[in-house]
Amino acid sequence: MPGHYLEEFTPGQIFRHPLRRTITEGDNVLFSVMTLNPQPLHIDFDFAAKSEWGKPLVNSLFTLGLMIGISVHDTTLGTTIANLGMSETVFPHPLFHGDTVHIETEVKSVRPSKSKPDRGIVEFEHRAYNQDDVLVARCLRQAMMMKKAV
Repeated sequence: MPGHYLEEFTPGQIFRHPLRRTITEGDNVLFSVMTLNPQPLHIDFDFAAKSEWGKPLVNSLFTLGLMIGISVHDTTLGTTIANLGMSETVFPHPLFHGDTVHIETEVKSVRPSKSKPDRGIVEFEHRAYNQDDVLVARCLRQAMMMKKAV
């Protein structure tokens, strides 16, 4: 598995994920419809054209999912037991159709579990940027990670 085990993470470690993704109109509309989110800023081009943005915004929950999803292959693929939570999630700049997203992840903390010796908790800070290197999303994520088998 390409994912890392608890012992392989170090606070301050930064992963610059090579996967990038250009967001399409279809991505945004499909995600919004699949999640029953009727927000016209995402799915109504006429409404969005009359907004301060002048065009549809990418659904922020799609942005969040993409940001974390892109990070998985390099960090937690096959070694995560569970996501424990996400906090301090912010979207400081809008994302639009045609923007290309790239992600970096910083390990903020690592600690063994107090109750289960085969695992521990890693806190990641995920950051998403558009093609102009403008920060479009950030969150802290706490994940329960496997230790290496002894």
